[in-house]
Amino acid sequence: MTIHSGHPFPAEPDPVRRFRGRIGSAVTLWTAGDAGDRAGLTVSSLMVANGEPPRLLALLDPDSDLADALTGTGRAVVQLLSWEQRGLADAFAGSAPAPGGLFAQADFEQTDWGPRLVGADTWAGVSLEHGSEVGWSRLVTCRVDDVTIGDDVPVLVHRRGRFVRPPD
Repeated sequence: MTIHSGHPFPAEPDPVRRFRGRIGSAVTLWTAGDAGDRAGLTVSSLMVANGEPPRLLALLDPDSDLADALTGTGRAVVQLLSWEQRGLADAFAGSAPAPGGLFAQADFEQTDWGPRLVGADTWAGVSLEHGSEVGWSRLVTCRVDDVTIGDDVPVLVHRRGRFVRPPD
């Protein structure tokens, strides 16, 4: 990875990208694999579809290690991140250094769905049902197998290429 002083996503005239950036989204960390082969990715393009069973739909980078791990294992952990975890979000997004590797940046515990960030108390265990290419992304549809809801703390939000600090 190259660290430089410029913004990684300079202003673009592309109106669709600008539209998407103004919507704003909660930041999640997707992780998959086991102690020997783990992968993770920061994801903010997702939605929950309630039903029987409930599903989580997300757009992933098709070239990411997480996309490969999710396809290989069929399972992942999706955890909500908070403002205090924005450095971790940057590391898993590939926009900040991760000395020792991504999973050395915080404590993780292994679950049936993959590694769970110990500091994230709201998370879901999901199983991959379907994946397809959509634009420059991989759309994954996952069945929500298990959900743990922690304290209602403000989640980390990404808007217009930056993290937004939630109100106190």
